[in-house]
Amino acid sequence: MRRRKFISLLSGAVITWPRAATPKGAAERPLVAVLLAVSSTSAARYVSAFPQGLRELGYVEGENIEILYRYAEGDLTRLPALAGELVQQNPDVIVTAGSAIPEIKRSTATIPIVGVAMTDPVGFGFATSIARPGGQVTGIMYTVDSLLAKQLQLMLEVLPGTPRIGLLLNARNPYASHYRQNAEAAATAFARKLDIVEIREPDELDVAFQGWSRERVDAVLVFQDSLFLSQRRRIAALAIAARLPTMFAFREHVEDGGLISYGTDLRASFRRGAVYVDKILKGAKPGELPIELPSKLELVINLKTANALGVTIPVAVLTRADDFIE
Repeated sequence: MRRRKFISLLSGAVITWPRAATPKGAAERPLVAVLLAVSSTSAARYVSAFPQGLRELGYVEGENIEILYRYAEGDLTRLPALAGELVQQNPDVIVTAGSAIPEIKRSTATIPIVGVAMTDPVGFGFATSIARPGGQVTGIMYTVDSLLAKQLQLMLEVLPGTPRIGLLLNARNPYASHYRQNAEAAATAFARKLDIVEIREPDELDVAFQGWSRERVDAVLVFQDSLFLSQRRRIAALAIAARLPTMFAFREHVEDGGLISYGTDLRASFRRGAVYVDKILKGAKPGELPIELPSKLELVINLKTANALGVTIPVAVLTRADDFIE
């Protein structure tokens, strides 16, 4: 149900940049490689926006452009081999996201990289500045400094008597430490205690939720991570079984049973990534293309899950929601 309808019911050396895009029917087509840490199934909805964005710019896969996809299926240990494999294909551009970016950087210093979901590219050394990256990486960020604080604020609006909040992290994710520090700072600002669990394998999810249930944690904040995106149905089922409200950054979690998400629309980011690819194929240097901040953060609520958990969403929160899942 859409928001408006619901509310009415309420009352890497010398760098050689790629050649320009070749016309339809040419013998040689530009090659775009896509490397993602998630599973192909879990990413299908938002990744499909990338070729759609290319079509809007005049590129048709198999006619005047080729796209090569590789997925790590949520296993970050597979990324180095997959990155090396793609680099061997000598693509014109590599499109990627999150934890796959550093692996590609380690595999090539020359191929342009478009990150459609980036975290602090300056802090992690991928760019010298947001306005002028200056290297081989550009793209779109999927988080802002205030996101965690806003997620916690929303959680406390929904669950005002929530002293203890679980935080789920993937210890293999290179951004986990950065996220943990920001989460701890936000929790301190709200005078709340975090019960942090770091896992490395999907099988550890059961133990994490059992522990939170035993320790009477009130709600769980889940790090935006490829493993968790790939396991989102399992996480939703475990949370409901443990009667734990959950907060995520991506709506995909809520569509598959999570309670609330507040963050970037990944589909819009992948569609926007096509614009960067088009500019690079036409001769632009990635280091001269500004990195974009998220244009919009969306709030999505699963009403069925709220009912299953016995959680009443305040009207003040409902009126700010962008979408509802029933």
